[in-house]
Amino acid sequence: MSLLVAEVFGPTFQGEGPSTGQRAAFLRLSRCNLTCAWCDTPETWDTSRFDLASITRRMTESEVLHEVLAVPTPLVVITGGEPLLQQDRLVWLADMLRAHRRRVEVETNGTVVPSGGLLAAVKHWNVSPKLANSGVPYGKRINPEALRAFASSQRAVFKFVVEQPTDLEEVAKLEAEHGLGPIWVMPQATTASKVIASMREIANETLSRGWNLSTRLHILLEGTDAR
Repeated sequence: MSLLVAEVFGPTFQGEGPSTGQRAAFLRLSRCNLTCAWCDTPETWDTSRFDLASITRRMTESEVLHEVLAVPTPLVVITGGEPLLQQDRLVWLADMLRAHRRRVEVETNGTVVPSGGLLAAVKHWNVSPKLANSGVPYGKRINPEALRAFASSQRAVFKFVVEQPTDLEEVAKLEAEHGLGPIWVMPQATTASKVIASMREIANETLSRGWNLSTRLHILLEGTDAR
């Protein structure tokens, strides 16, 4: 079976969440089921601006494994797009990466229910449910069944992108309704100065609610959304 791949890149640093700063290789899969207004990888889904066929590589699982292993890092991050749209093709890949002593994280928007096989194969999940600031309707961006599966796995962290301090109340509501945790919050910002300013705005309340705060290291280093 083949995978739709947007890019493989690294070595670089994981820029977000609990593994921030760790050396990583990234496997970015193409296609997404959401259309977030602030998405920084529209080339994985936006057919109005991109010719997806011309910028997507169709690769076998073995080809992907070979290319990812060529990047000498202990961590492999599988991201998107939305990786779980291709989850039936990820179990073997995750197993093989672990066999080669690579730690695997999968980044997902939490709208697709993971299969039992993939939950068993992947030990670390970064689940990022989208808030209203994404511009996506609630019923499309929040799937209670999927969130329950991730929460009950005890292998997931939940990372929320916030634009302003008032977004934290929405995070708290989702936490209470779906039993989510541990929680990380991260600013939606595309310049170093805005990342820092936003983190200062939300730091105290994040701490008081018992959550974790994530920077966007790649933006601090590059000054843009360049990966």
